[in-house]
Amino acid sequence: MRRVRARVTGKVQGVGFRWFVTREARSLQLAGWVRNLPDGTVQLEAEGPLERLDDLLLALRRGPAGSRVDAVLEDGWHEVQGGERGFEIRG
Repeated sequence: MRRVRARVTGKVQGVGFRWFVTREARSLQLAGWVRNLPDGTVQLEAEGPLERLDDLLLALRRGPAGSRVDAVLEDGWHEVQGGERGFEIRG
C-alpha cells in the first residue's frame, strides 16, 4: 500500500476531469481526493496497492474526452496515511 500525490496540467478544468478521476479511482478501489487549483491545474492524492495507483496514473495521462493533458507531475510515493474513506471531489 502506497500513497501518491500528483498535479495534472493542461486543459483539465471545465471538461469533467475531476469526475473522470473519481470514477477511475473508485473503479480501482482507491481512497483519496481530487480538486481544482486556482492556477488551472488539478491536484489529487490517492492511496492503495501500487499496481492500482500505476493504473490511475496511466488514466490521468489519457484524461477524459475534451481534455488535454500536458503533464502529470508526481510528488513521489509516500506512506499510506489512512483515514481516507472512498474517493471524493474536494473542490
